Amino acid sequence: EMPLYKERGCYICHQGVRMLEGVRQAQWLTKTKLVEGLPPAVQAIMDNPALGLQELEERAKHMVSHARLWDTAEAAPRRERYCPVLFENLIHICRLMSGKYPALSKRMLARNCRIAATWERESILLQVRGLSGILMNSMSPLAPVASKEEILATKEHVLETFYPIAPTIDLQEVNVYKELNDTGFRDGYPYSHPHTLFFLESANVRTDRFRPEQLRAKMLMFAFGNALAKARALHGNDPKVLEQPVVVQSIGTDGQLFQFMVFQLNTTDLVSNDGVKNLVWIDSDQNLYERAQCVPEVKKGVVTKPAGISGFQPDTFKKFLALYLHGTV
Repeated sequence: EMPLYKERGCYICHQGVRMLEGVRQAQWLTKTKLVEGLPPAVQAIMDNPALGLQELEERAKHMVSHARLWDTAEAAPRRERYCPVLFENLIHICRLMSGKYPALSKRMLARNCRIAATWERESILLQVRGLSGILMNSMSPLAPVASKEEILATKEHVLETFYPIAPTIDLQEVNVYKELNDTGFRDGYPYSHPHTLFFLESANVRTDRFRPEQLRAKMLMFAFGNALAKARALHGNDPKVLEQPVVVQSIGTDGQLFQFMVFQLNTTDLVSNDGVKNLVWIDSDQNLYERAQCVPEVKKGVVTKPAGISGFQPDTFKKFLALYLHGTV
């Protein structure tokens, strides 16, 4: 009897969906080809000595110590505390680069924004809905990271299936829904282009957090959802190969382990498995540091493990910074 009730069910992916098959399930749902590692455009920023990323390494290490050891009076801050603090600290370091690159000031972080994107795959109606992580928007879009030749080459790619498991497993099936495409922002909003989505897995209890593979699948679905909603806003609802692909990045972390992703929406023609595919680059399971010893370990009056951060990985921080700088450098 509800006005939005429909006979045809719709499968919804929201923040709480944990995909059984992980990234390969998200790849099938979004018609996407996976490329391991980060794209050359991002790698070039990391490798550019002129940017002076090395100078920020010591500051980044200090920020990790602040989040893990010094932020509260507790002997050992809990994950729900240190994970968001570490994120804010890293973003703060990134913003320091805006003196050198003024275009970085044309960015905006939006929290608790909502997304809606609807599409069909084969005979299945799908939606990405709801809260969409912390979204950094910019005034100008990210340039495509794959060339026209690379995009056309995806026609040959065959999407992996996982029969007898249905590709919609773990998605929520509903009959009361609205077929909606909405970026979450009003027309005329100056920071209208999605740049990077951040997902923080900061629950204290391990079972309440997404496993890394599930987190990467969620990152892919929401990067796709934001890109698709933006493409529909720019180019209308007709399915087609995009002249100007839409690029959305994503970073996920539990406060120690980082996942990096760059997604490029090449086509909104998603029904069949033929033709041009979308592209995603994923750099998985990058530790920012090995361990944080909040209280020194003492055995027989001798300090065996001093308090502090051990095994800091500057390359992981550089990847975070390179994704932030991407589009301005």
